[in-house]
Order: sequence, then C-alpha cells, then structure tokens
Amino acid sequence: MRTRTFTTRSEEETIALAADLAREWTPPRCVLLIGNLGAGKTTFAKGVAEGLGAAPAEEISSPTFALIHEHGEGLLYHVDLYRLETEAEVASLGLEEILARQAVVLLEWAERFPRLLPEERVEVVIEPREDESRWIVVKELP
Repeated sequence: MRTRTFTTRSEEETIALAADLAREWTPPRCVLLIGNLGAGKTTFAKGVAEGLGAAPAEEISSPTFALIHEHGEGLLYHVDLYRLETEAEVASLGLEEILARQAVVLLEWAERFPRLLPEERVEVVIEPREDESRWIVVKELP
C-alpha cells in the first residue's frame, strides 16, 4: 500500500493535482472519492477528466441525479452512489460491468458499500481545512 498526502489551496490546484495523478493511473482503475458534501470531490473529478484527456474540466458535473456520467467515449466513468441505499440498488447500476471495462472509474460515496469494491483500488480522501485549503490523502490498495 502506498499513501501520499497533498495540500491544495485553490480549486485550480486541486484540478492540477488530480490531472497529474490521473496521468499515473492505467485503466482499468477504480478510484474512490471520499469526503463530505462540498469537500471537493467533483472538483477533483474535473482534474481527472483533464488528465486522462476524457473531457475539459468545465464539462464535468456531479452525477448525483444521473448516477453515472461517461466521458471520453468510455475512458472515464464518474459514479455517485449518494442516493442509493442498498447493495442491490448499486448492483442494478451495472457497477460490476463498469469496473471490468478498460476505464478509470471514479466512485463517490462507495465506501458505504465495501463488499462491492474491488480489492485493488485507489482511495482519495478529501478534507477541507479551516483556511479553505484541502488536505488530500491518496492511498493505493493493496
């Protein structure tokens, strides 16, 4: 397991960091975005999309209501499980099939369903600080 910790001081820095990290990730790759509402998960996703060449940052939005956004013709999937309550609901999305694709899959709120997650994954924990900066911890498992 490899763990790295970063601090970003603006939305632009968060996007740039995520873009740099995304360039390191070869598909298939499952990436959990972990943080409270408003922590910066969608901002981080914008950087991942740019880093992969899947979409410009301004085209990335939270998939809270759509549940799944696909970018770059299947290069990036952004999935939000916030509104789902059970493992059966998650399974009905076809998550297992999405995770099997040659893509980077960003999962928000997936830590609520640990039994459905692949062992090999990246966990990105985003924590806003009092000074408006973000503390970002990136864990590569196993």
